[in-house]
Amino acid sequence: MSLTATLKHVGHVRLGKLEKGEKGLITQIGGIEFSVETVQRLMEMGFLEGATIEVLHQSPFGGDPIVVRVRGSLVALRRNEANAIEVLLDE
Repeated sequence: MSLTATLKHVGHVRLGKLEKGEKGLITQIGGIEFSVETVQRLMEMGFLEGATIEVLHQSPFGGDPIVVRVRGSLVALRRNEANAIEVLLDE
């Protein structure tokens, strides 16, 4: 079983790994591989722990950008930025 499949089974996954139509709650922003500036910028755009998020669109073949709805706003993100956001998937 792959790491992504394991994480999806548990319910936690990085936003950049979600597929169109999947949604959940943001549980964490950042990580050691992401800069403080990136984390701060995401938080300023409304990506806050506890917010509901839904993937509305993604480019073909896993490319950029992906479009999500968070706190009533539509936001387009690069996939590497989206991977700074951890989501607990809805059942």
